[in-house]
Amino acid sequence: MALANSRTYDLILLGATGYTGKLCAEHIATSLPTDLKWAVSGRSHERLASIVENLKCYNAQRVQPNVEVVTLSLDDLRSLAKKTRIILNTVGPYYKYSSPVVQACAENGTHYLDVTGETPWVYEMIQKHHDTAKESGAIIIPEIGLESAPSDLLAWTLATLIRKELSLNTGEVIASVHQVNSQPSGGTLATATGILDHYSLTEFMKSSAPWALSPVTGPKSSKTVPLATKLLGVRKTQHLGTLTTSIAAGPNVAIVQRSWGLLGGPKSYGPHFQYHEYMRVKNSLAGFIIHAAVCLTSLVMAVPPLRWLMQWAAHNIYAPGQGASKEANAKDVFELRAIAEADQDVPNPRMAMAKFRYDGGIYYLTGVFLAEAAMVLLTNDDMTTNLAGLMTPAMLGQPFIDRLRNAGVSLESRIMPQKQ
Repeated sequence: MALANSRTYDLILLGATGYTGKLCAEHIATSLPTDLKWAVSGRSHERLASIVENLKCYNAQRVQPNVEVVTLSLDDLRSLAKKTRIILNTVGPYYKYSSPVVQACAENGTHYLDVTGETPWVYEMIQKHHDTAKESGAIIIPEIGLESAPSDLLAWTLATLIRKELSLNTGEVIASVHQVNSQPSGGTLATATGILDHYSLTEFMKSSAPWALSPVTGPKSSKTVPLATKLLGVRKTQHLGTLTTSIAAGPNVAIVQRSWGLLGGPKSYGPHFQYHEYMRVKNSLAGFIIHAAVCLTSLVMAVPPLRWLMQWAAHNIYAPGQGASKEANAKDVFELRAIAEADQDVPNPRMAMAKFRYDGGIYYLTGVFLAEAAMVLLTNDDMTTNLAGLMTPAMLGQPFIDRLRNAGVSLESRIMPQKQ
């Protein structure tokens, strides 16, 4: 496959020596076209050269990546951005290190992908760089990893299916983390325990408000979340079972809501669209305990001395750049399920169901998301011509889903039988 372009590289993987970066590099070396022009980038030439040497064992015949040593100064990053069509960024915590990376890409028309889950930082990047990226033609997509690609793609899939098969808008979508078996990496722990050192509670709450990331005002729900769910954190559904609060729901809901706005707001998924996300539990008692634990943790994180204690504890589990072994990752499973109601004012509206599943390391899956999204941008000229600005995973649509399926992801959807 020819990937002709005036720039030196098709893509640069920034942060290739980190835990997620190494896994992404492995997927690129084993699964992307052998004539891909790419480079690994970071601060240490020695460590990067070691990565390149290790990659040869996967396919010594392919074009091997070059090494690009870079600091995180804006001038260095501007020079780096001018050399490539796309930067894949795994340097986190993003609020701490990656703002100049986004700026450099937005200014120079360089597409950008990352795997953050930091909603306040994403909100800040939208405010600062969306317009610049639109002018330069850069497609900037944060949160294209486990947060928040599965949620965003399931919502898009369900809304698309309901419109295609039933010619109806979508009302409420309820998603549930049905199964997850994984350990957090050092980078994830550092981000989760450190973000409130950077953003005030006021900034955090502003960016986390309903529809805060959407470019258009979101709809008011025609259905309210049950009072018991608000108080006890437990919700029961016929098709998903007993659900409770999910710690990943906030970033995922925000991205899904932004996709709704970017795709046309009321004209896309529908004027009454709502998205809620939970996690599955065995029973109501377990759900309440988990909900209470999440609330307590949030309170602890808001108190600096207690937060610093949690940071110390997290660092002693895995330091940034570290994570579970490949053998442990092989046992990972991630499954997200969702049901959607068609927007019908009838007692039993039509429904659809979808499932996203991956068996294997979820941090490897994060690398898969980055690499396959990059290939969508490299091989779809119409998309890169018509999109620009701070986008979301759903904006890559069916081409992205097709590539993920080829990489081992299962994503299924169906219209459910009509209730009598």
